[in-house]
Amino acid sequence: MAIAFYSIGILDLLSSITPDSPEASDWRAWVWDMYAPTDGGFRPSAFMSPGPARGSAHIIMTYTALLTLAILRDPFDALDRPALIAFLKRCQREDGSFSTTAGSGSEDDLRTLYCAFAICHMLDDWSGVDVQRALAFVARCRTYQGAYGQAPHAEAHGGLTYVAIASVYLAGGALSEEESRESVRWLLGNQYPSSGFSGRTSKPPDACYCFWCGAALKILGAAPLVDAPGLQAFIQACEFRYGGIAKAPGEMPDPYHTYLALAAITMYGEGDVDFDPLLNARRETAEWARRRIPGRKLY
Repeated sequence: MAIAFYSIGILDLLSSITPDSPEASDWRAWVWDMYAPTDGGFRPSAFMSPGPARGSAHIIMTYTALLTLAILRDPFDALDRPALIAFLKRCQREDGSFSTTAGSGSEDDLRTLYCAFAICHMLDDWSGVDVQRALAFVARCRTYQGAYGQAPHAEAHGGLTYVAIASVYLAGGALSEEESRESVRWLLGNQYPSSGFSGRTSKPPDACYCFWCGAALKILGAAPLVDAPGLQAFIQACEFRYGGIAKAPGEMPDPYHTYLALAAITMYGEGDVDFDPLLNARRETAEWARRRIPGRKLY
């Protein structure tokens, strides 16, 4: 499901797909075929469980499925909203974090918390989660540098710093002035001179962190401090001659790095596509999700 989101998201950022595209109907049908209505969410793929069993809904795949359907301008008529809210509630743990699947010992960290918050934001319904308990978990993941780790006491990480900051703002909160200043300093320190961003201190730059760090800075209102020409030049150097974008120059491309690199270029380039850094989607797609997923009419 995540690969489908990145691939279809690439087409969305390039304005190369419309709801009337020949493949759009088949893609919508495939995503809905991954729906597990008894669980309330979407599963990763058709290969996760044999036979007619639908498998377990997965919180990260549910987030990517909803955004993929929004790209394809689905009306979300088949979405069981109360079941989705109940699914989120079953995924939340005592420490405020969220597991990937309900009632399991699966991994739990800031990534799954972000997905839960993004889903609640798109639903415009937070009744299924304990927001304050979740935000307390986010706060415990903050490091002394002003960044965030995957879990409390973990190493500062660019991707986790993005999901932590985005989660706070999705819930209607904000970092304090001091917290924001510390986070901006750490994030900017990860951009190499006239180049891209690294995800951890003293690591080489990577195309995906041009998004993770760049989007976090965008949310914090610090986008003007980014060396946009350097970011663009680094991503251009990561382009593969036959298409796609790699993590670094000379590497092989993949949908994940291609999508996130294009999202970074969309935020820090000179094109006419607007991007929503909170939901990680083109602005029109994010607005479609906000209007349609709660079940509201368009008038």
